[in-house]
Amino acid sequence: MPKTDPRIDAYIRKAQPFAQPILTHLRKVVHTACPDVEETLKWRHPTFMYKGMLGGIAAFKQHATFGFWKHSLLVKQFPKIEKDAWGQFGRLTSLSDLPDEKTIVRIVKAAAALNDAGVKLERMKSAARPPLKTPADLVSALTKNKKARETYQAFPPSKKRDYVEWLTEAKSPDTRARRLETAIGWMAEGKSRNWKYE
Repeated sequence: MPKTDPRIDAYIRKAQPFAQPILTHLRKVVHTACPDVEETLKWRHPTFMYKGMLGGIAAFKQHATFGFWKHSLLVKQFPKIEKDAWGQFGRLTSLSDLPDEKTIVRIVKAAAALNDAGVKLERMKSAARPPLKTPADLVSALTKNKKARETYQAFPPSKKRDYVEWLTEAKSPDTRARRLETAIGWMAEGKSRNWKYE
């Protein structure tokens, strides 16, 4: 009997219509490949647990994803999966974006075998980042918008950095101006840079 979580049923029901068959199919395949897998919610997304983290599915407005916790180790066995994306099968918009069921089953079984063997992920040590310096144009725009300023000031350093890096990575002055306007609008609504994925 599969160990399902009714919260996952609710999550799938609330997903966009295009995503529902994708999530349902992936859920079924994971349970087929690893009958002892258990479901839960982590980071507000359906997560599969088997002797630790196995992987998870997620649905957004225009795509769905399916990712493995130890994807960096699975890439060695399955070079076609994406190693840098959160979802190892890329942006999913229909069932046709997925590999065939046999391939997914093989990858899920390989992920479960890593957990059976107690293989741990080697955590990368993050390099010390330089102190955050808010650019003058952002400071000026925040001065003119009280709500945005209050949101920005309440952010932890990581969320401030998300906005600063997005702004400073713009390749042209026009792009930077558009990003600045968008950033101020989002912050005025209390939103972080990556609010769509939170």
